[in-house]
Amino acid sequence: MVDDSQRHGGERRPRATSGGAPRRGPRTERDTRWSGPGRARPAQPQSTGDGEGAAENAPDIPADVDAKQLAPEIRRELSTLDRVTADAVARHLLAAGDLLDEDPEAALSHARAARARTSRIAAVREAVGIAAYRCGDWSQALAELRAARRMGSKSSLLALIADCERGLGRPERAIELARGPEAADLSGDDADELRIVAAGARADLGQLEQALTVLSTPQLEPGRSGSTAARLYYAYADTLLALGRDDEALEWFLRSAAADLEGVTDAEERVSELG
Repeated sequence: MVDDSQRHGGERRPRATSGGAPRRGPRTERDTRWSGPGRARPAQPQSTGDGEGAAENAPDIPADVDAKQLAPEIRRELSTLDRVTADAVARHLLAAGDLLDEDPEAALSHARAARARTSRIAAVREAVGIAAYRCGDWSQALAELRAARRMGSKSSLLALIADCERGLGRPERAIELARGPEAADLSGDDADELRIVAAGARADLGQLEQALTVLSTPQLEPGRSGSTAARLYYAYADTLLALGRDDEALEWFLRSAAADLEGVTDAEERVSELG
């Protein structure tokens, strides 16, 4: 399904919403909506595909998925392809986005089918990377997300890339990315998502006080709502709990539950446990 916030005059954007509750272990999945790469870059016309038999091996696309529903900026990237290939790639991208929440493995199959037809478009590599991330294939996700960035993706992928480093057992690398110049340019939800990942990396290393500092710098703002705010409060509460500060943890789990309008956390359950 694609929600109303992703509809633009009948067009849709492939999406990747991490869904579900943050895991109680070290993994802190990013809640992200794939908004595409922005403007297409000048490119040479491409052939119909990068892999023989791509069409034959591709998963079936639901009949109601129309290539014209794809967001215009992504369609412009596909304009370097012949029409038949562009249509197939667009429909696979849409199918991948529609399946991501309910069946990430199937979403990954569609994203890979798009990549088999053309691997030189940032939006396609981004789609494979996000689907692989949702499947927990950190190595593939990291490779594809890095490729998308090299190709000029305008999406903010740094938090996803850092979390892949955590998944591969390299929390130090995630912390390094969170300290880099690209991280300094982030703002709003993108910056908060990276804070969550960086704090998780600190927790991976047993550095709970440092994790708390990461989450509270800049100052946490109570009263926000939305999935990113809910997960930020949740991560803060979970860290407080790990430090034995149960009363403060309960307060922030309550704030997380209040902010969580989309049900992306299990904050209410944690409140019940602590209550």
